[in-house]
Amino acid sequence: MKQKVILFFFLFGYTCVQAQNVRFTTDGLIEFEKKTNMYAVIKKSINKDNSAYMQSAFDAYKKNQPQFKVLKSTLAFSKDKTLFTPLKDENSDSRGFFGDDPTSGQNNTIFTDLSNSSFIAQKKVYEETFLVKDSTRKINWKITEETREIAGYECRRANAIILDSVYVVAFYTDKIPVSGGPESFTGLPGMILGVALPHENVSWFATSIKDRPVTEAELKAPLKGKQVNNKGLMDTIHSALKSWGSYAQTALKAFSL
Repeated sequence: MKQKVILFFFLFGYTCVQAQNVRFTTDGLIEFEKKTNMYAVIKKSINKDNSAYMQSAFDAYKKNQPQFKVLKSTLAFSKDKTLFTPLKDENSDSRGFFGDDPTSGQNNTIFTDLSNSSFIAQKKVYEETFLVKDSTRKINWKITEETREIAGYECRRANAIILDSVYVVAFYTDKIPVSGGPESFTGLPGMILGVALPHENVSWFATSIKDRPVTEAELKAPLKGKQVNNKGLMDTIHSALKSWGSYAQTALKAFSL
């Protein structure tokens, strides 16, 4: 009996020490990789009205381009602030006919202040640049029991619907107690390290995480662009694309992320 009591207290003490040694990252820099299945995206855009030229363009694209378009970005974070920054596409000159498609590009630099649920986003919409200031998107996440490892962190899966019909799968870690994520994805009890939009054929996943202090310069909100709120931006884009047929909704959805 005495030995059992001693063993119990030994194990209890060991567990407490292990718990005390768990490190939570509150400042750092995450590198993300965005992957778009271009073959699937382009195929869905072909219809009876445009197939005469789109099919031949698609066939040419498949001969010269890989199936997945890969872009990189960073997310600097410190306590309750984050800055998502797209990195230059080194292959932009060789992307061909579909290179500027907004569904596969990275059009946003986004500063998020999680303490007051607000963001400032610099959005490039074709030839124009907007500076959008508004509240963060409220996402009704449903957390599941599924887990997976991303960039060395154990993450838990959460699902949601945004923009009325876009299905989102996200993976977050509570070892980084900052409720941020890539692009405009926020609102989970930890940092989002992976996002997939299965029906849109696109995903963002962290490839590396640096646990280090972040300077004020690395969290500086964007300043340039025509100032609007979310509604003003959507009204402007909708008006500009109203004659683009079914593609208008696809583009509008891409610019809304």
